[in-house]
Amino acid sequence: MTFIQSIVLGIIQGLTEFLPISSSAHLVILPYLLNWSLDPQKAFFFDVLVQLGTLVAVIAYFWKDLVQIFFAVIEGIKSKAPFKSTESRLGWYIVLGTIPAGLAGLLLKDRVEAAFNSPVLTAVLLFVTAILLVLAEIFSKKEKGLDHLNPLDSVLIGLFQALAIFPGISRSGATISGGLFKGYTREAAARFSFLLSIPIMLAAGLLSVVDLVQAEFFLDFLPTMLLGFLIAGIVGYFSIKWLLGYLRRNTLFGFALYCALLSVITIFVASIR
Repeated sequence: MTFIQSIVLGIIQGLTEFLPISSSAHLVILPYLLNWSLDPQKAFFFDVLVQLGTLVAVIAYFWKDLVQIFFAVIEGIKSKAPFKSTESRLGWYIVLGTIPAGLAGLLLKDRVEAAFNSPVLTAVLLFVTAILLVLAEIFSKKEKGLDHLNPLDSVLIGLFQALAIFPGISRSGATISGGLFKGYTREAAARFSFLLSIPIMLAAGLLSVVDLVQAEFFLDFLPTMLLGFLIAGIVGYFSIKWLLGYLRRNTLFGFALYCALLSVITIFVASIR
């Protein structure tokens, strides 16, 4: 992987991790469409590391919220009233919503890594994301804020996040759709989606970093990965800011159309190669 490829993929990761169009799909499909010959093992590690870049972005954007949630949870534990405040409840709901994806990742790790080598399967799953976004827009009331969040809704949204361990199913698209299906506004669903991404992205990234440092190509590949990490973090920060503003006034239909078109184009290219 060259530095130019690292920059391009870092920008793509930063743009698509939080937009509901599947960053993993783009990191699989873009090299395929551009005919880049990337080592599968290096590409997988690169994808995970640039995802850590976007993790830094979401922590940086929501750091005030995270500090409030952390101290509210601690105070709730000390006062033996862990669900007293909205912030403490939100903290526990993030933990609860993380469990389904965590279990899915542990149980399906090998299948997920194999799926990263299949552009056609990724394209098919990207079309599933498009359908999910359309259904969420059509069948949602969009009335509730995060102060209405409850344990059952958290688990349900967490189950949607679990679907996104496979490339092509957008994590943000799935979790935002899950929130919409339960009647939350687009902005509230997106905010919980971003906060919910932090534990699972951190866990997945740390586990992969352990494997990465043991790889024989680690030191040679490190500068390329760090460049992608930095670019993804910067672009990701501004992507979050833009999307939250966009969803206050606009629907998800445009993202659904984009996912469907990219899916069809990828499948068409695969059929003629």
